[in-house]
Amino acid sequence: MGLMEQKRHFSVHLLDWYMVNRRDLPWRRHNNPYFTWVSEIMLQQTRVDTVIPYFNRFIGNFPTVQALAEAPEEEVLKNWEGLGYYSRARNLQAAARQVMELHGGEMPQDKQSVFALKGVGPYTAGAILSIAYNQPQPAVDGNVMRVLSRYFLIDEDIMKGSTRVLMEELAGELIPEGRARDFNQALMELGALVCTPKAPHCLTCPVMEQCSGRIAGRELTLPVKTKAKPPRPEQRLVAIVEGRGAHRGQVLVRQRPATGLLARMWELPHVLAAPAAAGKAAGPLADEPAMALLAGSLWAEGFAARPEGLATHAEHVFSHIVWGLQVYKCTEQDQNGELPLIAAEARAAYDAQAAAKDNSSSASAAFESAANHSEQLSTKALQIANLLDDPSLRTESPQADNASAQLMLTGKGDGLTYRWIGPEDMDKMAFPNIFLKLISSYFAGAYDQANE
Repeated sequence: MGLMEQKRHFSVHLLDWYMVNRRDLPWRRHNNPYFTWVSEIMLQQTRVDTVIPYFNRFIGNFPTVQALAEAPEEEVLKNWEGLGYYSRARNLQAAARQVMELHGGEMPQDKQSVFALKGVGPYTAGAILSIAYNQPQPAVDGNVMRVLSRYFLIDEDIMKGSTRVLMEELAGELIPEGRARDFNQALMELGALVCTPKAPHCLTCPVMEQCSGRIAGRELTLPVKTKAKPPRPEQRLVAIVEGRGAHRGQVLVRQRPATGLLARMWELPHVLAAPAAAGKAAGPLADEPAMALLAGSLWAEGFAARPEGLATHAEHVFSHIVWGLQVYKCTEQDQNGELPLIAAEARAAYDAQAAAKDNSSSASAAFESAANHSEQLSTKALQIANLLDDPSLRTESPQADNASAQLMLTGKGDGLTYRWIGPEDMDKMAFPNIFLKLISSYFAGAYDQANE
């Protein structure tokens, strides 16, 4: 069988299979370009089963491009909470505003305009144009490249731009006239359900007979893909600061910077631990120096808190970083006899942290020294407090009464926004999934044993 016949066989049999086996997905029930767009953005790096409830809630709250464009960003992020890759949500809203400003609220139908929308790449543009408008545009993602690599026995590295161009040209040639909407979804469906990455279900594949990769025994070695660089490990120390007095029943959170990783989302305060030795993964820090460093970090931001003990370990995986989290339950300190002691210990720990930043090779020694001489530090702290009454060692409790408890606070060192929150605030603020779980667990009493 020649190449042309192999292509025709693929298109015909794939479409026949799809019309019988396609899944009933909420975004497929309407040829609404906005629904298609939202679903395709959500499906990036995320499984279909995970996306379905998020899609339904998102569309329920933002049913039109205009509704999304006019919504407060924090509300959009709250509806995205748990899906991860939050830049997708910000880009989606920014693009909705582009549609309102440049296209009168109507999704554009030409490739150049769709591709110009923030966060829309070649695949998403092709998916919107083909699925919503039935235009013969290829929509090539990882699933599609895997299917085409196997069926046509393509040995090119799919991580290369030239291979993507080749795949887009090939996929475009396979689209039957007038069937772009169904064909592109069929191709995606085959990659998701049958031609899977590690264990393809060849015996149930509708195009098995003419699959060159299967015939050559290469179905498990294709596609060719250069391994991505492994994510960089980071060990971080996290503070669950339990409020006292006006802040009783609340915890301290902060808002991330306006740009960069997890921009403008809320989190528990945390600090990078000592850097890993060359060639070694960043491992957990011993509790004593970890708590001293964490107290020092909080003190530098204007908050006096005493770490009481390890609450839990956790991990959060990004595409390029893996956070190993040591989570400590801490108690907010008032202006009383113990505050100067805590502040002085924290000052020493923070000085050790600063020294570590200047000379990472001496980091371990600095932390060990801070832990080994804690008793000496305590004595010196009391002497300094009593003799000098140094106001810099007496950080005021951030809020004095309940009326001001919800005011935003600005960190003295990093300039970030801090605030105290209770359980009732969790439904109003957007948190990365890992911090959502940690804070929810705290309010559920999961870490009470840390203070026992």
